[in-house]
Amino acid sequence: MENILSEYQKWKQQGEALRAQAKQAMESRFHELLAEAAQIARDYQADFGVSLKPPADVTEFRFKAGAGAGKSPARAKSGKTPEPAAPAAPAPPNPGIPALEKKLAAARAKVDAAKAAGKPSRNLEDKVYEIEDELRLARGV
Repeated sequence: MENILSEYQKWKQQGEALRAQAKQAMESRFHELLAEAAQIARDYQADFGVSLKPPADVTEFRFKAGAGAGKSPARAKSGKTPEPAAPAAPAPPNPGIPALEKKLAAARAKVDAAKAAGKPSRNLEDKVYEIEDELRLARGV
């Protein structure tokens, strides 16, 4: 009987250690993927002037445009700091900004009209916030 209990305790400790390792590995992989996704989103916005939309089942994905992803994999392995990059040329003005501003004005007018009529305006307000976010991304703010 005691042998069974000691084997069970040993098995339980191994399981807890494996669970902790798996948790750490999954968190690490999650952060790596998020950092990579944020970099792809930045590159896409810089190259094409529009923000990349996440899949429909992802309800929110935000990142700070000015924030780096922390240590790069090369820096983390070698411990050396990478060579500083040459300063980038200022981005040309985004041609989609006037269209977004016009879209924002129309959405705000719809919100005001819905409120004046006493109708629910939550969905319209959400649309205004989405357009404002697109504008911020387009302006690079």
